[in-house]
Amino acid sequence: MSSALHPAPDGSPRFRAFTPRDLDGLLARASLPAAERLALRAVAAVLPFRTNAYVIDELIDWTAVPDGDPVFRLTFPQSGMLPAPDVRRMADLLARDAPRREIQAAAHEIRMRLNPHPSGQLDANVPVHEGRPLTGLQHKYPETVLIFPRQGQTCHAYCTYCFRWPQFVGEADLRIATDDIATTSAYLRAHPEVTSTLITGGDPLVMSTEVLRRYVDPLLEIDTVRSIRVGTKSLAFWPYRFTTDRDADDLLRLFERVVASGRHLALMAHFTHPRELRPPVVREAMRRVRDTGAVIRCQGPLVAGINDSAEAWAELWDTTTTLGAVPYYQFVERDTGPQGYFGVPLVRAHRIFRDAYARVSGLARTVRGPVMSAMPGKVCVDGIAEIAGEKVFVLHLIQARDPDLVDRPFFAAYDEGATWFSDLKPAFGASEFLPGLTG
Repeated sequence: MSSALHPAPDGSPRFRAFTPRDLDGLLARASLPAAERLALRAVAAVLPFRTNAYVIDELIDWTAVPDGDPVFRLTFPQSGMLPAPDVRRMADLLARDAPRREIQAAAHEIRMRLNPHPSGQLDANVPVHEGRPLTGLQHKYPETVLIFPRQGQTCHAYCTYCFRWPQFVGEADLRIATDDIATTSAYLRAHPEVTSTLITGGDPLVMSTEVLRRYVDPLLEIDTVRSIRVGTKSLAFWPYRFTTDRDADDLLRLFERVVASGRHLALMAHFTHPRELRPPVVREAMRRVRDTGAVIRCQGPLVAGINDSAEAWAELWDTTTTLGAVPYYQFVERDTGPQGYFGVPLVRAHRIFRDAYARVSGLARTVRGPVMSAMPGKVCVDGIAEIAGEKVFVLHLIQARDPDLVDRPFFAAYDEGATWFSDLKPAFGASEFLPGLTG
């Protein structure tokens, strides 16, 4: 693949983003017909699109586009991501150059049918401090708080499957974000049961190190916070953030300071396909992060048409382990946005996980999956069994809103078509999976 990363004056790669206004020109690289390009632009008028020169020039094989390249499907809109009538409706608006207000109204109506905030993100997960909801934090599990920095609610490139797509579509009522660092600190001090924080987005590493430090430094002053996680896709989509960006060294020094404080620092790296690990710059970036004492934990969802094979996952886990990272979660595609296009039935998801797990060494078997981050918590599909003459899913909760439910096995009636926890019914005619746990 050719490289055209538009170097800065000092010769280092310079970040260059591409947005929906660039989409038609980018798609022309693949010689897609005009009607197909219009359909993909229609999807991008509803769901977010953003990519960058590194993804385009280094990760996508344009000779295999559109159907044979996983990273293209990972980062560029696909017509099947929306119901066909909605695609036609949006395409018609774009073709006749409808007023922006009309396009936005149609897009909003479609988005509201896509379950923009699953699993209680806008109600059940929002903490309250001194009578005020903290809308930029999420507190789902007793020991963990998620922090959404206002300046970090974008990414170097957007994944087509992203369950956080509402953060990126320009609708303020759907966005989770905060810049109230003082109140965040006050909440954490008032809740000493919180021992772990996750700075997330979007991608916090789109922020400069100076801005990131404003969120990290106060955490180092709270003794009860023992681990700090940073959720990021930057190792895959812009690894120069750790190597040649102007403040890359400052970022690594910040990581060193967190580790020196006696806390565990984990970079929660999203890798979706083994191709994202192949460029030498990714490996150099991972080495530099590990040299700070931070731990890289790798996670990502199982998505149809991108990584739905045991071969892809075995290579992903083997490679991340070889590079000194820790395979962490294989997620199930969440029940939001284009889940109908990217979702994989739980039966097949478990088969892929099991077959990949059997191909890797014990060092890579730190990974857990397939995992659904559902309303009650993180539900893991452990297997399929026959018990008392009934075929069932065997499941357990890795994490739960109610800690009493953690790690207790339960059973769901076997269902070939189920793709999410809410599709499952308790086995053996029971009314609940466990006392207090329903579908």
